[in-house]
Amino acid sequence: MASLNDIRSTFLDYFRRQGHAVVDSSPLVPRNDPTLMFVNSGMVQFKNVFTGLEHRDYNRATTAQKCVRAGGKHNDLDNVGYTARHHTFFEMLGNFSFGDYFKTDAIPFAWELLTKDFGIDKSRLLTTVYHTDDEAFEIWKKVGVPEDRIIRIASDDNFWRMGPTGPCGPCTEIFYDHGDHIWGGPPGSADEDGDRFIEIWNVVFMQNEQFEDGSMRPLDMQSIDTGMGLERIGALLQGKHDNYDTDLMRGLIEASANLTDGAPDGPGKTHHRVIADHLRSTSFLMADGVMPSNEGRGYVLRRIMRRAMRHAHMLGAQDPVMYKLVPALVRAMGGHYTELRTAEALITETLKLEETRFRTTLDRGLKLLDAELEKLPEDADLPGEAAFKLYDTYGFPLDLTQDALREKTRNVDIAGFEAAMAEQKAKARAAWSGSGDAASQAVWFDVAEKHGGTEFLGYDTESAEAQVMALVEGETMVDSASGEVAIVVNQTPFYAESGGQVGDSGWIRWDGGEAEVRDTRKVEGVFIHQSKVVKGTLARGTAVKLEVDHARRTAIRANHSATHLLHEALRRALGDHVAQRGSLNAPDRLRFDFSHTKALDPAEIAGVEAEVNAFIRQNGAVETRIMTPDDARGLGAQALFGEKYGDEVRVVSMGQLLDSGKGTDGHTYSLELCGGTHVKRTGDIGAFVLLGDSASSAGVRRIEALTGAPALAHLRAQDARLGEVAQLLKTPMADVVDRVKALADERRALANEVAQLKRELAMGGGSGGGVEAKEIGGVKFIAQVVSGVSGKELPAMVDAMKDRLGSGAVLLIADTGAKPAVAAGVTEDLTDRLSAVDILKAAVAELGGKGGGGRPAMAQGGGADIAGAEKAIAAAETVIGGE
Repeated sequence: MASLNDIRSTFLDYFRRQGHAVVDSSPLVPRNDPTLMFVNSGMVQFKNVFTGLEHRDYNRATTAQKCVRAGGKHNDLDNVGYTARHHTFFEMLGNFSFGDYFKTDAIPFAWELLTKDFGIDKSRLLTTVYHTDDEAFEIWKKVGVPEDRIIRIASDDNFWRMGPTGPCGPCTEIFYDHGDHIWGGPPGSADEDGDRFIEIWNVVFMQNEQFEDGSMRPLDMQSIDTGMGLERIGALLQGKHDNYDTDLMRGLIEASANLTDGAPDGPGKTHHRVIADHLRSTSFLMADGVMPSNEGRGYVLRRIMRRAMRHAHMLGAQDPVMYKLVPALVRAMGGHYTELRTAEALITETLKLEETRFRTTLDRGLKLLDAELEKLPEDADLPGEAAFKLYDTYGFPLDLTQDALREKTRNVDIAGFEAAMAEQKAKARAAWSGSGDAASQAVWFDVAEKHGGTEFLGYDTESAEAQVMALVEGETMVDSASGEVAIVVNQTPFYAESGGQVGDSGWIRWDGGEAEVRDTRKVEGVFIHQSKVVKGTLARGTAVKLEVDHARRTAIRANHSATHLLHEALRRALGDHVAQRGSLNAPDRLRFDFSHTKALDPAEIAGVEAEVNAFIRQNGAVETRIMTPDDARGLGAQALFGEKYGDEVRVVSMGQLLDSGKGTDGHTYSLELCGGTHVKRTGDIGAFVLLGDSASSAGVRRIEALTGAPALAHLRAQDARLGEVAQLLKTPMADVVDRVKALADERRALANEVAQLKRELAMGGGSGGGVEAKEIGGVKFIAQVVSGVSGKELPAMVDAMKDRLGSGAVLLIADTGAKPAVAAGVTEDLTDRLSAVDILKAAVAELGGKGGGGRPAMAQGGGADIAGAEKAIAAAETVIGGE
């Protein structure tokens, strides 16, 4: 029996032999179709190729495409587990032609593969064609299908459209007849909904373009788009009528049964099927970057997870089960989808965390639900108000309530639930409006209420397609804009300013227009792209392509990741008291404020810089995990100052300790709660240059630093300046420091010599010349106005004159060209009866100054006007004479 893995390989190998490029499955999150929540068919990744917007180096391709249908218009969630062929996750096998071959090749390809390579009995196959497609009808006859097994279908079941306008064309479908022992009729008959005739392959002939008026014209590039579900063809080739009986699904079902001590085909059969299916969808979604959350794709993922977890609970499982099944899935599908192996640890950890937390919610919610049902008549619907109370107060979502009631053949009053939801929103709006927020922000509450939050895709991509949900000019929502405007889309790769990281900039483009995004911020979960339309006019509802400025984002990421390494290096150098008190991660620099009471000395700065660069050179992977804030802190993760955290946080780890140091989890160097964007490996930071630290506020220091190209430019500029200095000094760069030290010593010596000469010159020469001493009341006194000296040089000159006198008093007034400086001195033998302070104060008063002071032997002060110098000397003489 061929396994599903064998069937997938056979399909891809067949079309490889027919000249098709084997193209990897695209991620489950579509980047080129904003109308889709998840990729739901093989053609999604080729949409722009079909329309001519994108060109590739091949014109025929084949894929095994991962698909999820669990949200939006393609939602099979409620049927999964209860039917033979509904799945949330499935694989779509397909072959595609982009203007290369058409019907005459596509139909024989399908027939040959099915009847020869897969060995399906021709007599069991029948086909359908669109009722006017005579060409396809004749080709089927030519390959050997009898006319009575080629059915013309007039409905849209056999005519495919990409949308109301655009590419379209007829289909041909291939059905397998399981035999008359199963009820059902052929397609187009009254009994077509039965299970006897099962569609296994659909081939779309993309041959026309449809316009708004309903008219069509042939496409210049006629193409082929096919799809065949692997699970469905696998069941057929393995002789099964139920997709869940195929080898891959059966293996997962038995693994579930083993963990819950239940028979795979016993009373818990439906529960095991739900678990097996949902294990695939949740694991593949996480492998493609979707994490559980309370909105958007993350909410759908959580909804799928919790549905499976409730079915495990119904099987009697007392402990988390889902995460234990991940190895079985990886063994079954990780060979072809290697992303499962890469993300296995993340998937396992996330499932365990989610199920552990959900069990508390589930136990409480089911008890409350039973209590509510006991109040009602048998078979009565659960009131919407009660369902809303379970959701709003106890965290029990509506879909889970509906799933639990399904087992009891009861429903929820949806209208009542929606009314209670609307009332709660009205109260929240009133509370928000009165919270002191600027009135101009009220428009964003309207946007959030009408359209919901924006889904952020920027952890995994810098470009994506989206749909314009709202345009805001000033405080007003508008239908179109051609100038300054705030643009809101349903999903975006643009990071909104948060946690110290600045918002992204870039471009939004659409058919015939372009807007420059200058900044991105976030209000009420709505990402606001502050933009200017530079070409054309942008209308609400337009499909647009968003592209982040890659160079700017790259620089911001480097600075943000370097901030994490810097934080840990500071903690290790200065102590565990170091905690972030603010940050800025911009494209050209980073700034980091932290708690510390004194400046870093040069050795500490050099050590921190060296440690950060060591982990950059280590070039280790930067890893992200999702967990609760409490669990993250339990691991030792550092929280960002001022950041608000929800039920889950992203925990970013980088750097590996190579010894038994004090790593936060024993091995990881840096572990922080952070919602920002980061480099993939620390080596992407490039280099780290610490510019210095300064005081930011009381008890808070601030470090500024550079990374990457700005760091290199800074080092080159420093090197250039050093080279210029070396040239001026006429010395090799290696000897500049010694040469500068020598010049500094020489300068100090010359300065001292000049000061001495200036003093001697001011005193009339160095050999006893100058002003003669007077004798006043028996005290020798020298008073002199000097020029060319500063106030700080006066004390030394006073001491020199005191030495010359032997016994007496001195008054020097320095004419500095501004405010005069004054110094007075008295020899030690006279200080018991005469004070330099008194002499100084008398002189300063005549110079227009105030105060001054010192010791009886030496005093200093200053005046306001040198014109009073003679009166100042006279006043000093009066003090000395005792008058």
